[in-house]
Amino acid sequence: MEFKDYLAGLTEDIENIIYSFLPEEKEYSVKIRQAMNYSVKNGGKRLRPVFMWLTYKMLGGDKEYVNCFMSAIEMIHSYSLVHDDLPAMDNDELRRGKPTTWKQYGHAEGILAGDGLLNLAYETSLKAFEKAYDDDIKDIAAASRILASKAGIDGMVGGQAVDVVLTGKSIDYDTLCYIYKLKTCALIEASFMIGGALAKTDETAILRLEEIGTNLGMAFQIQDDILDIYGDEVSLGKPLHSDEKNDKTTYVSLFGYERAKQYVEEYSQKAVGLLNTFPENEYREYLNELFVMLINRSK
Repeated sequence: MEFKDYLAGLTEDIENIIYSFLPEEKEYSVKIRQAMNYSVKNGGKRLRPVFMWLTYKMLGGDKEYVNCFMSAIEMIHSYSLVHDDLPAMDNDELRRGKPTTWKQYGHAEGILAGDGLLNLAYETSLKAFEKAYDDDIKDIAAASRILASKAGIDGMVGGQAVDVVLTGKSIDYDTLCYIYKLKTCALIEASFMIGGALAKTDETAILRLEEIGTNLGMAFQIQDDILDIYGDEVSLGKPLHSDEKNDKTTYVSLFGYERAKQYVEEYSQKAVGLLNTFPENEYREYLNELFVMLINRSK
């Protein structure tokens, strides 16, 4: 099977799993439920749960409870985008070619939809314990700690907070790397690490998986910087020059197009090199092909 066909099928399967955990649109709180579901169903590559699944399978995992964590990490990613689009943040009205959640449902509902998704993510991940055997409990607890840490103040939220404070100000390379490491890389790191933890991988291997996530996340974010200026607005599904509009420092503004492209290649090759230290099997090869696809993506 061609990798693109495999990836399309896997992504569809993962979406169906995620949707099965979304709230029923009912009762007095129907509007917030609709806004939450709209936020998750508004497209997306589902990269983080795909990374988690392929890592889990590469390392021999075969339990159903990984579904809870795949769904949870996508809910957290979706909530972060909902809040990122808010008027107090990036003030974006379009995402993936559709109105952003706050634009569709209102500012207050946008805030609450993000809050609801974050809490639903933890509810969903904790359901893994209901599907576990006694010898799985420690692994699920480890995965839960990774998820909470990488989503919180020492992870994604911390990166977003620094990004907001420094928007419109000149920042140096080290500060930019700090923001990217937390804001973008943290959830990607978590995807690989949780896949490893649930597959009962040792701590040394989980640290290698974290490093894979760091390098891939950096490459992904720098490619985003490039596409924000040189991409196709129709393909991206959002307006170009968002970073310039918000007066944000990026790799392109610091180093220019050519050097930024070199950074994408360098970080990507580091991720591939680390990945290839794991035992060879079809899932490692799928991850390799996915990394290459992301290096060359146009949206």
